[in-house]
Amino acid sequence: MNKITLLQAAVSLEQEIITHRRHLHQYPELGFQEFITSEYVAEYLEQLGLLVQRGVAGTGVVALLDMGRPGPCIAVRADMDALPLQEQTGLPYASRHEGAMHACGHDGHMAMALGAARMLTGLKQELIGTVKFIFQPAEEMLGGARHMIDAGVLESPRVDGIIALHMWPDLPTGSFGVKAGTIMASMDHVDITVFGQAGHGAAPHQGVDAIIAAAQVLSALQVLVSRESDPADAVVLSMGSIHGGSIPNIIADQVLIRGTVRAVNTATRQRMKTRVTELAQAVAAGMNARAEVRYEFGYPPTVNDAEWVRYAKGAIRELYGEKAVHALAHSQMTSEDMAYYLEHVPGAFLLIGAGGKEKGRFPLHHPELAVDEKALCYGAAYLAQFVRNYLSDTQDLSRKGQ
Repeated sequence: MNKITLLQAAVSLEQEIITHRRHLHQYPELGFQEFITSEYVAEYLEQLGLLVQRGVAGTGVVALLDMGRPGPCIAVRADMDALPLQEQTGLPYASRHEGAMHACGHDGHMAMALGAARMLTGLKQELIGTVKFIFQPAEEMLGGARHMIDAGVLESPRVDGIIALHMWPDLPTGSFGVKAGTIMASMDHVDITVFGQAGHGAAPHQGVDAIIAAAQVLSALQVLVSRESDPADAVVLSMGSIHGGSIPNIIADQVLIRGTVRAVNTATRQRMKTRVTELAQAVAAGMNARAEVRYEFGYPPTVNDAEWVRYAKGAIRELYGEKAVHALAHSQMTSEDMAYYLEHVPGAFLLIGAGGKEKGRFPLHHPELAVDEKALCYGAAYLAQFVRNYLSDTQDLSRKGQ
């Protein structure tokens, strides 16, 4: 491998990496149900000679590539679950599972990690330490990362840091979205139940209309972003579901409003919880109704370590030049359970452009999403290059210390 660059190696493996992605795309599985997926991943890693552990946190897979000489342990993470969507791409390798689709790029994440694993096996004589490949279930809303951490994936051997990529159709293929500090927002959940009093639609004054009260609550909540939040402090409040009432001529006595709140810092996150609760209850009371608020903290912000981002930029430049480094101007308001790993160990979570010529035509979580498969080669080479650079630098420092 010394006589060939990792980019050249990735190009030679491009069709194999694409084959991985297309196979995984055809058999999507939802969170904690990734049985076919995890078996495919585990079998391939075993063929490479890695020490593989199946059934971690249910369906997770952990594989160790031991270089045979003591050194640090770096983790490469990929998520495995699909979304509950009916695919509408019409591609020949479209989902064969009714009501499930890889519409968030996780099939690509796995394919890139498998490609990197193959390339890194060729570097065993060159490097020290250990590479731990973490194939994680249930990233979508279920927090599979927490379950993997509880199962001990950051121990035995202890992980010194972790890297991962997320396919991003809003960026052109060949670019990498990079940001030190907070790259993605937190994700919290809010349920507001507004209680009124049922009555005849012809005599509304004899009841308390929960629908009208809920409408006032919804309207008032927008003030928390537009008038109470610093415009420079990114926060999103989206109430995406409302259900109430049964038939047209009965005053509804109960309405359920459900939504999500995203923020990039912990103080804003806590303030939103307090103010959503206070305002919903106060506005409902002003309408002679009552509001109960259930507010749950979900994924924390995804926070990159500055030093690991420096390594990431170095790997990108070495492979593709400065033009491939796309410095993100602000945090993305999407969320990722990669955040849980980064609360325990330093790391770098990057976005990899996968938009091709039709950049941004269909976003993530869309039933017609078709990412540019040329991105897979770029990503696999980057993951391998990052690991190679990190372990090589550690080895050089160790030799100087002697």
